[in-house]
Amino acid sequence: MTLSIRPADATLGAYVTDVKITALEPAEWRAIESAFHAHAVLIFPDQHPTRDEQVAFGRRFGELDPLVAQSGTVPISNQFGGKLLDNDHPVKHMLLGNEGWHTDSSYMPVSARASLLSAEVVTEQGGETEWADMRAAFEALDAPTRDRISGLAAFHSLKYSQARAGYTSAPSSAYGYGIELDDAPLRPLVKVHPVTGRPSLFIGRHAFNIPGLAPAESERLLDDLLAFACQPPRVLVHRWQPGDLAIWDNRCVLHRARPYDPAVPRVLHHTRIAGDPATESALAAPTAR
Repeated sequence: MTLSIRPADATLGAYVTDVKITALEPAEWRAIESAFHAHAVLIFPDQHPTRDEQVAFGRRFGELDPLVAQSGTVPISNQFGGKLLDNDHPVKHMLLGNEGWHTDSSYMPVSARASLLSAEVVTEQGGETEWADMRAAFEALDAPTRDRISGLAAFHSLKYSQARAGYTSAPSSAYGYGIELDDAPLRPLVKVHPVTGRPSLFIGRHAFNIPGLAPAESERLLDDLLAFACQPPRVLVHRWQPGDLAIWDNRCVLHRARPYDPAVPRVLHHTRIAGDPATESALAAPTAR
């Protein structure tokens, strides 16, 4: 087996080379699966997968999320039909919102297990993707803070996060894939990974309104946790090259896109893997909000 897995300099992430995702030997797949749980983010340079190949590789990690169930992949792009999106286009607003730290589908009844991105057209400057290690972030908190947040939960809403970022176009119409957004599911601030058993912060831009706290106190706590968590050495930065493929574990990782010149085309392709309802379902909301 020639496969090589090189850990990144951050507390998360590894680069996987000398392998083709379309022709994995059983031992290679076992090594990749183990590395996924250990490193939470895997980057495969120079893969150039077709959309079907990306979906087939994603399915090794689980079933497709409802967001991509029909098409398998969705474009993460600032252009449509060869034309750049207008600044007031709902999809453009979604792309700008995604420059905030988040985890995929936390605003849905079942949050996502994993996400994949492959790069087709990239920018020379900006447009990187960053991932933040929420396992290491939880471990780095002082004991009183860990004790305080371990019993807390927060609601998650894409409509809330887009509005807070200043984008008011309806997120459901921006996606346009027939997915109805849930009305702010409740999720614990600390999530225990169902495979590794490691606790991690489960926060991000979609999180708001911790039951039992005043709105201002809730917002301050969530903002403070996010600012603390997303710092070196807990952050991995990747500058895309055409053909790169990345997969990450939404159960313990936050991610964000970095800004880039909106006049420059950028085209990536996204596949999302559904979470297990036994471990990724929302909590029962309290009777009073």
